[in-house]
Amino acid sequence: MLIANAPCSWGITGSASNAYSWQQYLDQVAEAGYRGTELGPYGFLPKDVGLLRDELAKRDLVLIGGVHVHSFGDAASAPDLMATLRDLSTLMQSLGAGHVVIMDRSEFYPKGQEGVLDAAGWAGLTQMVRDAQSLVEGEYGLKLSFHPHIGTAVEKEGQIDRLLADTDIDLCFDTGHHAFWDQDPLTYMEKTFPRIAYMHLKNVDPKVRARVLSGELSVADSYGAGVMCPLPDGVVDIQAVMQLLQQRHFTGPIVVEQDVATDAVETPLQLAARNLAYMNGINS
Repeated sequence: MLIANAPCSWGITGSASNAYSWQQYLDQVAEAGYRGTELGPYGFLPKDVGLLRDELAKRDLVLIGGVHVHSFGDAASAPDLMATLRDLSTLMQSLGAGHVVIMDRSEFYPKGQEGVLDAAGWAGLTQMVRDAQSLVEGEYGLKLSFHPHIGTAVEKEGQIDRLLADTDIDLCFDTGHHAFWDQDPLTYMEKTFPRIAYMHLKNVDPKVRARVLSGELSVADSYGAGVMCPLPDGVVDIQAVMQLLQQRHFTGPIVVEQDVATDAVETPLQLAARNLAYMNGINS
């Protein structure tokens, strides 16, 4: 299985004002030993197909997919979503990357109302998802997946179940975001496996999670506190996750992601390399 990484592991969450240039990111993800990468925020890596193809090839990297974050709670934003997905899908298609992932934007929601949608808001979300799937899969022949994410309208199992029931979309399943709320990733993967098309591997520090669940620490502050810890160090049994994927002959992308704690002593490059060494030990 090809194990990829993503720009978010280097703290890159927008197309500009990042601590690393796109060249530095590509250099370091390749140096860490990865052969695949996600696109990251649209506009961070070059949009020029020829340039990006050449830069990936120079580093023996392949592009495996693109992830787009959108305010699904804002029905009026649907035209913007579709326009961006057209551009993103064209780029993915041109570079031979077969996947696009969408997720809800946590920053859309007021503090204390994270992920809260009324019936009309949920109807708008599901309609946008259906329209996005029709566009990406019907017009471009790519696979579209939805990523449940902390602080959004689709994060807990009941919400994910509802999305799967109300749409035909498959999941980008993230082990860390699922375990964040003390949910069991393996059990849910077993339950929904036919609807999982894409994997994000993260792990969760149980001590930091306990502070969130008790109300001592906010969700927003938990990232800096290191709630998403390196793969070998958390509560999610990543080895069991990989065994399940292998037993079920999973063929979708598998992406390691690492949110870096504020007091981290390891650099993003060191963390990426350590996570890949752990993954290689599982697969050996």
